[in-house]
Amino acid sequence: MYKIIILILLVINTAYSIILNVIRYNSAKNPTPESVADVYDAETYGKWRKYSAEHCMLELTSSVITFVITFVLLSTNAFSSFAEFFPNDMFFQLAAVVILDISVNIVVNTLTSYIKTMVIEQKYGFNRSSLKTFILDMVRSLIISCMLTFGLSGLMMLFELGDWPIIAFAAIMFAFTLFVAFIYPIFSRISNKFTPLEDGELKTRLIEMLSSHGYKVRSIEVMDASRRTTKVNAYIAGLGKSKTIVLYDTLVEKMSTDEICAIFAHEMGHGLHKDVLKSQLLSILNISLLSLVVWATVSNPQLYYDFGFETINYGFSYIITGITLGVVQPFISLIMNAHSRAAEYAADRQAVIEGYGEPMMTAFKKMAVDNFSNLSPSKINVVLEYSHPPINCRIEAIRAQMKNTENIK
Repeated sequence: MYKIIILILLVINTAYSIILNVIRYNSAKNPTPESVADVYDAETYGKWRKYSAEHCMLELTSSVITFVITFVLLSTNAFSSFAEFFPNDMFFQLAAVVILDISVNIVVNTLTSYIKTMVIEQKYGFNRSSLKTFILDMVRSLIISCMLTFGLSGLMMLFELGDWPIIAFAAIMFAFTLFVAFIYPIFSRISNKFTPLEDGELKTRLIEMLSSHGYKVRSIEVMDASRRTTKVNAYIAGLGKSKTIVLYDTLVEKMSTDEICAIFAHEMGHGLHKDVLKSQLLSILNISLLSLVVWATVSNPQLYYDFGFETINYGFSYIITGITLGVVQPFISLIMNAHSRAAEYAADRQAVIEGYGEPMMTAFKKMAVDNFSNLSPSKINVVLEYSHPPINCRIEAIRAQMKNTENIK
Protein backbone atom coordinates (compact mmCIF):
# COMPACT_ATOMS: atom_id res chain seq x y z
CA MET A 1 0.00 0.00 0.00
CA TYR A 2 2.59 2.58 1.11
CA LYS A 3 5.04 1.47 -1.57
CA ILE A 4 2.43 2.21 -4.24
CA ILE A 5 1.73 5.64 -2.73
CA ILE A 6 5.43 6.58 -2.64
CA LEU A 7 5.96 5.40 -6.21
CA ILE A 8 2.94 7.43 -7.34
CA LEU A 9 4.36 10.51 -5.59
CA LEU A 10 7.67 9.93 -7.38
CA VAL A 11 5.85 9.79 -10.72
CA ILE A 12 4.00 13.02 -9.89
CA ASN A 13 7.26 14.77 -8.97
CA THR A 14 8.90 13.74 -12.21
CA ALA A 15 5.85 14.62 -14.32
CA TYR A 16 5.72 18.07 -12.72
CA SER A 17 9.41 18.66 -13.47
CA ILE A 18 9.01 17.49 -17.07
CA ILE A 19 5.93 19.66 -17.67
CA LEU A 20 7.70 22.77 -16.38
CA ASN A 21 10.70 21.95 -18.54
CA VAL A 22 8.54 21.59 -21.64
CA ILE A 23 6.81 24.90 -20.92
CA ARG A 24 10.22 26.52 -20.39
CA TYR A 25 11.44 25.05 -23.68
CA ASN A 26 8.40 26.32 -25.59
CA SER A 27 8.69 29.80 -24.06
CA ALA A 28 11.66 30.42 -26.36
CA LYS A 29 9.07 30.92 -29.09
CA ASN A 30 7.28 33.72 -27.19
CA PRO A 31 7.48 37.21 -28.76
CA THR A 32 10.05 39.49 -27.14
CA PRO A 33 8.48 42.34 -25.10
CA GLU A 34 9.09 45.81 -26.52
CA SER A 35 10.87 47.03 -23.37
CA VAL A 36 13.69 44.51 -23.93
CA ALA A 37 13.59 44.21 -27.70
CA ASP A 38 17.07 45.79 -27.93
CA VAL A 39 18.80 43.28 -25.63
CA TYR A 40 19.54 40.61 -28.25
CA ASP A 41 20.20 41.07 -31.93
CA ALA A 42 18.88 38.41 -34.32
CA GLU A 43 22.10 36.38 -34.25
CA THR A 44 22.40 36.45 -30.46
CA TYR A 45 18.73 35.60 -30.02
CA GLY A 46 19.17 32.54 -32.23
CA LYS A 47 22.18 31.56 -30.14
CA TRP A 48 20.16 32.01 -26.95
CA ARG A 49 17.39 29.75 -28.22
CA LYS A 50 19.91 26.97 -28.86
CA TYR A 51 21.51 27.55 -25.45
CA SER A 52 18.12 27.44 -23.72
CA ALA A 53 17.09 24.31 -25.63
CA GLU A 54 20.28 22.47 -24.66
CA HIS A 55 19.83 23.35 -20.99
CA CYS A 56 16.20 22.20 -21.05
CA MET A 57 17.12 18.93 -22.75
CA LEU A 58 19.89 18.31 -20.20
CA GLU A 59 17.52 18.92 -17.27
CA LEU A 60 14.86 16.76 -18.89
CA THR A 61 17.31 13.92 -19.47
CA SER A 62 18.66 14.20 -15.93
CA SER A 63 15.13 14.12 -14.48
CA VAL A 64 14.21 11.01 -16.46
CA ILE A 65 17.45 9.17 -15.57
CA THR A 66 17.05 10.04 -11.88
CA PHE A 67 13.43 8.90 -11.97
CA VAL A 68 14.21 5.57 -13.61
CA ILE A 69 17.05 4.78 -11.19
CA THR A 70 15.05 5.83 -8.11
CA PHE A 71 11.93 3.97 -9.28
CA VAL A 72 13.91 0.77 -9.81
CA LEU A 73 15.69 1.07 -6.46
CA LEU A 74 12.44 1.66 -4.59
CA SER A 75 10.30 -0.91 -6.41
CA THR A 76 12.89 -3.68 -5.96
CA ASN A 77 13.57 -2.88 -2.28
CA ALA A 78 17.22 -2.29 -3.20
CA PHE A 79 17.85 -0.03 -0.19
CA SER A 80 16.85 -2.65 2.37
CA SER A 81 18.71 -5.36 0.44
CA PHE A 82 21.88 -3.26 0.42
CA ALA A 83 21.48 -2.58 4.16
CA GLU A 84 21.64 -6.31 4.84
CA PHE A 85 25.37 -6.20 4.10
CA PHE A 86 25.85 -3.87 7.10
CA PRO A 87 25.67 -4.66 10.84
CA ASN A 88 22.17 -4.74 12.30
CA ASP A 89 22.66 -1.48 14.15
CA MET A 90 20.61 1.71 13.80
CA PHE A 91 23.61 3.84 12.80
CA PHE A 92 25.05 1.33 10.36
CA GLN A 93 21.65 0.73 8.78
CA LEU A 94 21.20 4.49 8.35
CA ALA A 95 24.67 4.77 6.82
CA ALA A 96 23.98 1.93 4.37
CA VAL A 97 20.95 3.65 2.85
CA VAL A 98 22.62 7.05 2.74
CA ILE A 99 25.74 5.62 1.08
CA LEU A 100 23.70 3.97 -1.67
CA ASP A 101 21.62 7.11 -2.23
CA ILE A 102 24.69 9.38 -2.34
CA SER A 103 26.51 7.00 -4.69
CA VAL A 104 23.67 7.17 -7.21
CA ASN A 105 23.47 10.95 -6.91
CA ILE A 106 27.22 11.31 -7.37
CA VAL A 107 27.08 9.56 -10.72
CA VAL A 108 24.05 11.46 -12.06
CA ASN A 109 24.92 14.88 -10.63
CA THR A 110 28.58 14.74 -11.62
CA LEU A 111 27.74 13.79 -15.19
CA THR A 112 25.02 16.45 -15.39
CA SER A 113 27.26 19.13 -13.89
CA TYR A 114 30.10 18.22 -16.23
CA ILE A 115 27.91 18.49 -19.32
CA LYS A 116 26.36 21.75 -18.09
CA THR A 117 29.63 23.45 -17.14
CA MET A 118 32.33 21.93 -19.31
CA VAL A 119 30.23 21.33 -22.43
CA ILE A 120 27.23 23.68 -22.71
CA GLU A 121 28.62 26.67 -20.79
CA GLN A 122 31.96 26.15 -22.50
CA LYS A 123 30.34 25.96 -25.93
CA TYR A 124 28.61 29.32 -25.47
CA GLY A 125 31.57 31.09 -23.92
CA PHE A 126 30.41 31.33 -20.30
CA ASN A 127 32.68 28.79 -18.64
CA ARG A 128 36.16 29.68 -17.46
CA SER A 129 36.62 26.77 -15.08
CA SER A 130 39.51 24.48 -15.79
CA LEU A 131 38.99 20.74 -15.33
CA LYS A 132 40.98 20.98 -12.08
CA THR A 133 38.74 23.77 -10.75
CA PHE A 134 35.62 21.85 -11.76
CA ILE A 135 36.81 18.70 -9.98
CA LEU A 136 37.73 20.62 -6.82
CA ASP A 137 34.33 22.34 -6.80
CA MET A 138 32.58 18.99 -7.21
CA VAL A 139 34.61 17.46 -4.36
CA ARG A 140 33.70 20.38 -2.08
CA SER A 141 30.04 20.06 -3.04
CA LEU A 142 30.16 16.32 -2.41
CA ILE A 143 31.66 16.78 1.05
CA ILE A 144 29.04 19.37 1.98
CA SER A 145 26.25 17.20 0.55
CA CYS A 146 27.42 14.17 2.53
CA MET A 147 27.60 16.19 5.72
CA LEU A 148 24.10 17.59 5.21
CA THR A 149 22.60 14.21 4.27
CA PHE A 150 24.12 12.34 7.20
CA GLY A 151 23.36 15.25 9.51
CA LEU A 152 19.69 15.50 8.59
CA SER A 153 19.23 11.73 8.59
CA GLY A 154 20.86 11.54 12.02
CA LEU A 155 18.71 14.41 13.27
CA MET A 156 15.62 12.36 12.42
CA MET A 157 16.66 9.91 15.14
CA LEU A 158 15.33 12.44 17.62
CA PHE A 159 11.96 10.85 16.97
CA GLU A 160 13.18 7.73 18.77
CA LEU A 161 12.21 9.71 21.87
CA GLY A 162 8.55 9.97 20.81
CA ASP A 163 6.39 12.50 18.99
CA TRP A 164 7.34 15.62 20.95
CA PRO A 165 10.79 16.08 19.27
CA ILE A 166 8.99 17.57 16.25
CA ILE A 167 9.38 20.95 17.98
CA ALA A 168 13.07 20.39 18.67
CA PHE A 169 13.58 19.18 15.09
CA ALA A 170 11.95 22.33 13.68
CA ALA A 171 13.96 24.58 16.00
CA ILE A 172 17.26 22.91 15.06
CA MET A 173 16.46 23.14 11.34
CA PHE A 174 15.63 26.83 11.63
CA ALA A 175 18.82 27.49 13.58
CA PHE A 176 20.74 25.62 10.91
CA THR A 177 19.32 27.80 8.10
CA LEU A 178 20.42 30.88 10.02
CA PHE A 179 23.85 29.35 10.51
CA VAL A 180 24.22 28.58 6.79
CA ALA A 181 23.27 32.16 5.91
CA PHE A 182 25.85 33.41 8.38
CA ILE A 183 28.74 31.21 7.22
CA TYR A 184 28.09 31.47 3.46
CA PRO A 185 30.56 34.37 3.08
CA ILE A 186 33.14 32.29 4.95
CA PHE A 187 32.66 29.28 2.65
CA SER A 188 32.92 31.47 -0.43
CA ARG A 189 36.42 32.47 0.66
CA ILE A 190 37.58 28.86 0.60
CA SER A 191 37.25 28.56 -3.17
CA ASN A 192 37.64 32.19 -4.26
CA LYS A 193 40.19 34.96 -3.96
CA PHE A 194 39.12 38.37 -2.65
CA THR A 195 41.03 41.61 -3.17
CA PRO A 196 40.18 45.11 -1.89
CA LEU A 197 38.56 47.43 -4.42
CA GLU A 198 41.05 50.10 -5.38
CA ASP A 199 40.44 53.67 -4.23
CA GLY A 200 38.51 55.82 -6.66
CA GLU A 201 35.10 57.19 -7.60
CA LEU A 202 33.28 53.85 -7.40
CA LYS A 203 34.53 53.05 -3.91
CA THR A 204 33.77 56.56 -2.67
CA ARG A 205 30.22 56.58 -4.05
CA LEU A 206 29.39 53.14 -2.66
CA ILE A 207 30.59 54.10 0.82
CA GLU A 208 28.72 57.41 0.69
CA MET A 209 25.50 55.73 -0.41
CA LEU A 210 25.47 53.14 2.34
CA SER A 211 26.75 55.58 4.96
CA SER A 212 23.89 58.01 4.20
CA HIS A 213 21.47 55.33 5.41
CA GLY A 214 23.37 54.52 8.58
CA TYR A 215 25.41 51.57 7.32
CA LYS A 216 29.05 51.10 8.20
CA VAL A 217 31.13 49.67 5.36
CA ARG A 218 33.74 47.24 6.68
CA SER A 219 35.30 46.65 3.29
CA ILE A 220 34.62 46.55 -0.44
CA GLU A 221 36.12 43.49 -2.09
CA VAL A 222 36.37 42.08 -5.60
CA MET A 223 35.92 38.32 -6.02
CA ASP A 224 37.70 36.45 -8.80
CA ALA A 225 34.53 34.97 -10.30
CA SER A 226 36.07 35.18 -13.78
CA ARG A 227 38.02 31.98 -13.00
CA ARG A 228 34.74 30.12 -13.37
CA THR A 229 32.31 32.20 -15.39
CA THR A 230 31.77 35.29 -17.51
CA LYS A 231 28.48 36.03 -15.73
CA VAL A 232 28.11 38.99 -13.37
CA ASN A 233 26.89 39.26 -9.79
CA ALA A 234 27.37 41.09 -6.51
CA TYR A 235 26.13 40.94 -2.94
CA ILE A 236 26.27 42.62 0.46
CA ALA A 237 27.28 40.46 3.44
CA GLY A 238 27.10 41.08 7.16
CA LEU A 239 24.60 41.26 9.99
CA GLY A 240 23.16 44.50 11.33
CA LYS A 241 24.48 47.84 10.08
CA SER A 242 28.05 46.68 9.42
CA LYS A 243 28.39 45.46 5.83
CA THR A 244 30.95 44.00 3.47
CA ILE A 245 30.39 44.72 -0.22
CA VAL A 246 31.45 41.98 -2.63
CA LEU A 247 31.72 42.60 -6.38
CA TYR A 248 32.38 39.95 -9.00
CA ASP A 249 35.39 41.02 -11.01
CA THR A 250 33.26 40.42 -14.11
CA LEU A 251 30.84 43.06 -12.82
CA VAL A 252 33.61 45.63 -12.35
CA GLU A 253 34.88 44.92 -15.86
CA LYS A 254 31.53 45.13 -17.65
CA MET A 255 29.45 47.69 -15.75
CA SER A 256 29.84 51.45 -15.53
CA THR A 257 30.20 53.20 -12.19
CA ASP A 258 26.56 54.36 -12.33
CA GLU A 259 25.35 50.85 -13.10
CA ILE A 260 27.30 49.30 -10.22
CA CYS A 261 25.95 51.98 -7.89
CA ALA A 262 22.44 51.23 -9.15
CA ILE A 263 22.88 47.53 -8.36
CA PHE A 264 24.01 48.36 -4.85
CA ALA A 265 21.21 50.83 -4.34
CA HIS A 266 18.97 47.86 -5.08
CA GLU A 267 20.86 45.61 -2.63
CA MET A 268 20.74 48.35 -0.02
CA GLY A 269 16.97 48.46 -0.55
CA HIS A 270 16.76 44.85 0.58
CA GLY A 271 18.57 45.82 3.76
CA LEU A 272 16.39 48.85 4.42
CA HIS A 273 13.23 46.79 3.91
CA LYS A 274 14.48 43.97 6.19
CA ASP A 275 13.93 41.48 3.38
CA VAL A 276 16.36 38.92 4.77
CA LEU A 277 14.51 38.88 8.09
CA LYS A 278 11.15 38.55 6.32
CA SER A 279 12.48 35.67 4.25
CA GLN A 280 13.71 33.92 7.38
CA LEU A 281 10.27 34.29 8.95
CA LEU A 282 8.70 32.78 5.84
CA SER A 283 11.19 29.92 5.99
CA ILE A 284 9.56 28.95 9.29
CA LEU A 285 6.55 27.90 7.21
CA ASN A 286 8.77 25.74 5.05
CA ILE A 287 10.57 24.21 8.01
CA SER A 288 7.27 23.51 9.77
CA LEU A 289 6.09 21.65 6.69
CA LEU A 290 9.35 19.67 6.58
CA SER A 291 8.99 18.78 10.24
CA LEU A 292 5.43 17.55 9.78
CA VAL A 293 6.44 15.39 6.81
CA VAL A 294 9.36 13.92 8.77
CA TRP A 295 7.09 13.20 11.73
CA ALA A 296 4.52 11.50 9.49
CA THR A 297 7.30 9.47 7.86
CA VAL A 298 9.09 8.22 10.95
CA SER A 299 5.93 7.51 12.94
CA ASN A 300 4.66 4.87 10.51
CA PRO A 301 6.67 1.60 10.71
CA GLN A 302 4.47 -0.08 8.08
CA LEU A 303 5.98 2.24 5.43
CA TYR A 304 9.39 0.68 6.06
CA TYR A 305 8.06 -2.87 6.15
CA ASP A 306 6.62 -2.34 2.65
CA PHE A 307 10.14 -1.54 1.38
CA GLY A 308 11.75 -4.60 3.00
CA PHE A 309 13.04 -3.07 6.25
CA GLU A 310 12.47 -4.81 9.56
CA THR A 311 12.23 -1.50 11.44
CA ILE A 312 12.37 2.24 10.85
CA ASN A 313 15.47 3.30 8.92
CA TYR A 314 16.24 6.99 9.30
CA GLY A 315 18.39 7.12 6.19
CA PHE A 316 15.40 5.86 4.21
CA SER A 317 13.27 8.47 6.00
CA TYR A 318 15.45 11.12 4.39
CA ILE A 319 14.71 9.72 0.92
CA ILE A 320 10.95 9.36 1.50
CA THR A 321 10.75 12.84 3.00
CA GLY A 322 12.36 14.28 -0.13
CA ILE A 323 9.85 12.51 -2.39
CA THR A 324 6.88 13.62 -0.29
CA LEU A 325 8.08 17.21 -0.07
CA GLY A 326 8.43 17.25 -3.85
CA VAL A 327 4.65 17.08 -4.10
CA VAL A 328 3.76 19.70 -1.48
CA GLN A 329 6.73 22.06 -1.90
CA PRO A 330 5.37 23.80 -5.05
CA PHE A 331 2.47 25.15 -3.00
CA ILE A 332 4.85 26.67 -0.45
CA SER A 333 7.04 27.98 -3.27
CA LEU A 334 4.05 29.87 -4.67
CA ILE A 335 3.95 31.94 -1.48
CA MET A 336 7.69 32.35 -1.03
CA ASN A 337 8.37 33.25 -4.68
CA ALA A 338 5.50 35.76 -4.73
CA HIS A 339 6.96 37.45 -1.65
CA SER A 340 10.45 37.42 -3.18
CA ARG A 341 9.27 39.01 -6.44
CA ALA A 342 7.48 41.75 -4.50
CA ALA A 343 10.68 42.39 -2.52
CA GLU A 344 12.67 42.71 -5.77
CA TYR A 345 10.27 45.31 -7.12
CA ALA A 346 10.56 47.26 -3.86
CA ALA A 347 14.37 47.11 -3.99
CA ASP A 348 14.28 48.36 -7.60
CA ARG A 349 12.23 51.33 -6.40
CA GLN A 350 15.02 52.13 -3.94
CA ALA A 351 17.43 52.41 -6.88
CA VAL A 352 15.04 54.91 -8.46
CA ILE A 353 14.81 56.87 -5.19
CA GLU A 354 18.62 57.06 -5.09
CA GLY A 355 18.57 58.51 -8.61
CA TYR A 356 19.76 55.41 -10.45
CA GLY A 357 16.66 54.45 -12.40
CA GLU A 358 18.22 54.72 -15.86
CA PRO A 359 21.48 52.95 -14.91
CA MET A 360 19.43 50.22 -13.25
CA MET A 361 17.62 49.51 -16.51
CA THR A 362 20.82 49.45 -18.57
CA ALA A 363 22.43 47.20 -15.94
CA PHE A 364 19.51 44.78 -16.21
CA LYS A 365 19.93 44.62 -19.97
CA LYS A 366 23.67 43.97 -19.68
CA MET A 367 23.07 41.26 -17.08
CA ALA A 368 20.45 39.71 -19.35
CA VAL A 369 23.01 39.46 -22.13
CA ASP A 370 25.81 38.18 -19.88
CA ASN A 371 23.53 35.67 -18.12
CA PHE A 372 21.74 34.72 -21.34
CA SER A 373 18.37 35.38 -19.69
CA ASN A 374 14.98 34.36 -21.03
CA LEU A 375 13.36 37.67 -22.04
CA SER A 376 9.84 36.29 -22.39
CA PRO A 377 9.32 33.41 -19.95
CA SER A 378 5.95 31.74 -19.60
CA LYS A 379 3.74 33.22 -16.89
CA ILE A 380 3.32 29.69 -15.51
CA ASN A 381 7.08 29.34 -15.02
CA VAL A 382 7.28 32.80 -13.46
CA VAL A 383 4.54 32.09 -10.91
CA LEU A 384 5.81 28.63 -10.01
CA GLU A 385 9.58 29.04 -10.21
CA TYR A 386 10.78 32.65 -10.39
CA SER A 387 12.05 34.29 -7.23
CA HIS A 388 12.84 37.40 -9.33
CA PRO A 389 10.48 39.10 -11.79
CA PRO A 390 11.30 38.88 -15.51
CA ILE A 391 13.53 41.70 -16.75
CA ASN A 392 10.83 43.31 -18.92
CA CYS A 393 8.46 43.56 -15.94
CA ARG A 394 11.19 45.14 -13.80
CA ILE A 395 12.08 47.68 -16.47
CA GLU A 396 8.43 48.63 -16.97
CA ALA A 397 8.00 49.02 -13.19
CA ILE A 398 11.11 51.23 -12.97
CA ARG A 399 9.86 53.44 -15.77
CA ALA A 400 6.51 53.82 -14.03
CA GLN A 401 8.27 54.68 -10.76
CA MET A 402 10.48 57.26 -12.48
CA LYS A 403 7.41 58.83 -14.08
CA ASN A 404 5.62 59.00 -10.73
CA THR A 405 8.70 60.55 -9.13
CA GLU A 406 8.86 63.22 -11.83
CA ASN A 407 5.15 63.97 -11.44
CA ILE A 408 5.57 64.40 -7.67
CA LYS A 409 8.40 66.85 -8.26
